[in-house]
Amino acid sequence: MLHAHHDKDDNELLRCYKTDGNNEWLGILLPRYTSMLLGVCMKYLKNEEDAKDSVQQIFLKVINELKKYDVVYFKSWLYMIAKNHCLMKLRSTGRITTELKDELAIPADENEQKLTSAEKENKLNDLEAAITHLNEGQRVCVTSFYLEKKTYQQITEATGLTLLQVKSNIQNGKRNLKIIMESLRKHEQ
Repeated sequence: MLHAHHDKDDNELLRCYKTDGNNEWLGILLPRYTSMLLGVCMKYLKNEEDAKDSVQQIFLKVINELKKYDVVYFKSWLYMIAKNHCLMKLRSTGRITTELKDELAIPADENEQKLTSAEKENKLNDLEAAITHLNEGQRVCVTSFYLEKKTYQQITEATGLTLLQVKSNIQNGKRNLKIIMESLRKHEQ
């Protein structure tokens, strides 16, 4: 039935998936990006078996995440999911290095590349303001993880929180930051 739809572009396949929730649409879409995902995973993990395992884990994550978000630029979004997955894996094993700093600074989204330095400065100021609105646990965990590049284990030791609490604070803090940033942007308009 769906075999005849391999000629559809990414956006058409995503629309079909959103309409009927049939995972077979993703079965057409995701294999298009297997090579890209494997390349991203090899770049960060530098181990073929870890990279192959990660591609499978990313596919599963994408299936879950696509239900929650309206993705416009699928390839860029998928790249970010893969990059974040690899960084989380490196952080959890304590293998993240400062060598990655330059690579992490490169925006994957084409729109981000077009921002002027003034716009980037405004975004950073908004982010800094938004962080102050988080509760203390989220603020400490988000700042430690994203800005200070600490591992979950290091944050656990520094705060006395459990690993589950640290992960929860980071996840909830990230979600709340997005909400706060959107709210700040609406007030600016």
